[in-house]
Amino acid sequence: MPRYHTLGNIPHKRHTVFRKKDGNIHYEELFGTIGFEGMSSLMYHLHRPTQVKSIKPAYSVEPEIAVEKNLKAYLMKGFDVPKVKDHLESRISLMLNNDLNISLSSPLNLEEKYFYKNTDGDEVIFVHRGSGILRSVLGNLKFSAGDYLVIPRGVIYTMKFDSNDNKLFIVESYTPVYTPKRYRNHFGQMLENSPYCERDIRVPDHLETHDELGDFIIKIKKEHMIHEYTYASHPFDVAGFDGYNYPYAFSIHDFEPITGRVHQPPPVHQTFETSRFVICSFCPRMYDYHPESIPAPYSHSNIDSDEVLYYVAGDFMSRNHVDEGYISLHPAGIPHGPHPGAAERSIGKKSTDELAVMVDTFAPLKLTKSAIALSDGKYHKSWL
Repeated sequence: MPRYHTLGNIPHKRHTVFRKKDGNIHYEELFGTIGFEGMSSLMYHLHRPTQVKSIKPAYSVEPEIAVEKNLKAYLMKGFDVPKVKDHLESRISLMLNNDLNISLSSPLNLEEKYFYKNTDGDEVIFVHRGSGILRSVLGNLKFSAGDYLVIPRGVIYTMKFDSNDNKLFIVESYTPVYTPKRYRNHFGQMLENSPYCERDIRVPDHLETHDELGDFIIKIKKEHMIHEYTYASHPFDVAGFDGYNYPYAFSIHDFEPITGRVHQPPPVHQTFETSRFVICSFCPRMYDYHPESIPAPYSHSNIDSDEVLYYVAGDFMSRNHVDEGYISLHPAGIPHGPHPGAAERSIGKKSTDELAVMVDTFAPLKLTKSAIALSDGKYHKSWL
């Protein structure tokens, strides 16, 4: 997270006595990553955050792999995933490796009677459709269509939706998710040539503080297992916190595209980075302005990266017969490029209204049975 943030009440100094109105002390918790070297926040609880009353037997949510080693292009109809009442159960894993897990979710408007914590990875939730509130132990964030919700590993949260029309594209990362290093100076401030800046990033603006005892369920994900813990106090009992480690939101509509006289390569669309993959945003933009430019992307060899493209809205000028909610996979090892006629159609065009999210991985992806079920298996022949 690029900046310091604080909500609620905190003491003047860290690790010092901070009393409640009744004279008892608050309970301090350091919430950090990468041991004691990564980003962290200090939280001040009304109750001890360690009071476990019971633990139910764990159950597996490990995806069923259909293709272990893939060298075939796929196109999947993402809107065909079923609508499910439970937000956690609605997540359908499509592609994964040891670095990330890519899922779709179509949850209904039902706030669960439990809280969720992913201890394995940071989550980047792209809200294709829907709006609501991300409620977390570190404060609440309103979200709407087009928002990326970046949730650091270990954050206890739940999502409250406004309606039943919700479509989410979820990337679970097992290494921390950051803003791209080349967009920041050595102090961490976003540079003038960055396609977005701190003004575009929304941080939690409301801290729920519940002083409640009882039975509070937190479903904790670890190594593709769900562990259901019952705690004696409400997890949202934080009176205040400060630090760098908390959820935040960034709208794809606030991304300012980088353009040029001739076609620009995909790194100009980069939005987030990890050490093992990147996330890019393809947004409405002016086309290249060289008088003889070809705006459609040139064919290129995917030698180092599997490329996943989630189509959000608009006219996808490099593809034929692609609609919103579709997901394409172009695997490492073979070239891909615009569909027949796409390059010719793009000549002379001045702009595009396409909107898409791309994930480029540095290790091959495995496909799940759910991914195969959403594909017709013919996409690899669509360049004939």
